[in-house]
Amino acid sequence: MSVTPEDRTPVLVGVGQLVQKEKDVEKAKSPLHLLEDAARLAAKDAGLGDKLWPLVDNITVVRFITDSPDSRRLPFGRYGNAPKSLGNMLGANASKNCYGPTGGNTPQMLVNHTAELIANGETDIALVAGAEAFATMMRALGQGKMLPWHDEPGGERIDIGYEREGVTPVEKAHKLQFPVNIYPLFENAIRGQKGRTVRDHQLAIGKLMSPFTEVASKHPQAWFPTFRTPEEIATPTDDNRYVGFPYTKYMNAIMQVDQAAAVVMMSVAKARELGVPEDKWVFLHGCADCNDIWFPTERVNYYSSPAIKMMGEKAFAMSGWNIGDIDLFDLYSCFPSAVQVGRDALGIAEDDKRPLTVTGGLPYFGGAGNAYVMLSIATMIERLRAKRGAKGLVTSNGWYVTKHGLGLYSTDPVKGAWKREKPATYQAVVDAQAHPKVNEQPKGKAKIETYAVVNGRDGAEFAVLFGRMDDTGARFVAHTPSDKPTLDEMMARDQLGRSGTVSPAAEPGKDVNIFTPE
Repeated sequence: MSVTPEDRTPVLVGVGQLVQKEKDVEKAKSPLHLLEDAARLAAKDAGLGDKLWPLVDNITVVRFITDSPDSRRLPFGRYGNAPKSLGNMLGANASKNCYGPTGGNTPQMLVNHTAELIANGETDIALVAGAEAFATMMRALGQGKMLPWHDEPGGERIDIGYEREGVTPVEKAHKLQFPVNIYPLFENAIRGQKGRTVRDHQLAIGKLMSPFTEVASKHPQAWFPTFRTPEEIATPTDDNRYVGFPYTKYMNAIMQVDQAAAVVMMSVAKARELGVPEDKWVFLHGCADCNDIWFPTERVNYYSSPAIKMMGEKAFAMSGWNIGDIDLFDLYSCFPSAVQVGRDALGIAEDDKRPLTVTGGLPYFGGAGNAYVMLSIATMIERLRAKRGAKGLVTSNGWYVTKHGLGLYSTDPVKGAWKREKPATYQAVVDAQAHPKVNEQPKGKAKIETYAVVNGRDGAEFAVLFGRMDDTGARFVAHTPSDKPTLDEMMARDQLGRSGTVSPAAEPGKDVNIFTPE
């Protein structure tokens, strides 16, 4: 029996995405111009073209890398009100100009937020877009060039969500603000939970991620459209050196890309009024947003995500679906640990044959800063239109398995009124979970809980770990001595559960704790 969606039901009706591989930085487009191109593609896809822009009442933009807390040193690329600047370029004069917070979770969070505004009658027609031209930026900086990437259009900017540091001062002193340093700690924790040797687990990672490269090899917007075998991904070589042990280079997200995507959202009533063909309509059947316990040292553990589990339960309850119903996935994939944590939290079996990505993932398709999931949503919509009635699931992740968003999509209409549970109601449950106490100046006997060895181009540079005190069970973060024999041993044999002695930093937040293995 066919379902007639209600007038205020939100629907995604247009998508556009693109990749820029221009080598000449003088000819390459800025991230704002890439946003414009993606927006125009989305309007054309909806069958509306330029007649859309005077009708748009909400323009929402994903935060640029240059506006993220640790990117203030970048000398150009800031826009005082990016959604207003974008509107000016398009010929739109939206009453709401919205900007998301830092984090790879934000594209899905912004789609969820915008859908709620539409359902509540606060927005009729919205453009949600994200872009980065970080490859061009870094190439320009390498050439000593400053590009004219700046605009101050004035107007009121509405900031969605909030900005908050992702690490404590003590965590930052131990260099855990860098994703390439901290995600390997999650990986070794997963390995320990699964009872594998380092080599067996690396091969398992290769087997997990090789299908991602196959998808990327066929995606027209992929940065690296190259298939790689599991062994190629898992085996350290001169071209595939260690970055954060146990991760080789081919296991890491690539941020230096130029990519953009946009989606047009509106109410069903507006879609009908404007004559948007129904074969363009894709519905958000379920959605949720949830954070894990914020700071990494305070987490329940490093191999699971209570927030993703909760988020999945809420989104599936909203949709009436279950995980077995899903035909297409895009699990956030900045690093293999993020894929595994998401997969396990959602109840997807390790041997499930369904592909876990529609793009190819951040290490191969490209990780466009905070904006990657805009491209995965755009790709998901295209795939669902081509496979009508199929069900798709997209996850997003910000900071360090910290912030999460989830969307469930289908061309099938939503039954009844669109309404989601307020995230604050279930966030409180996740925040209240029992978790270890943290000792920021640990001293005494202790054991390694999980670890990573950070490598540069010339080899191992330092090791970082989370440990537990023998006497209290309190958790701490520390480095080991950075002499070559210690670092070589950290990479040569398993360190999980290894005993030793930890000494406190001379000045917490400015110096590091040192764990000396026995």
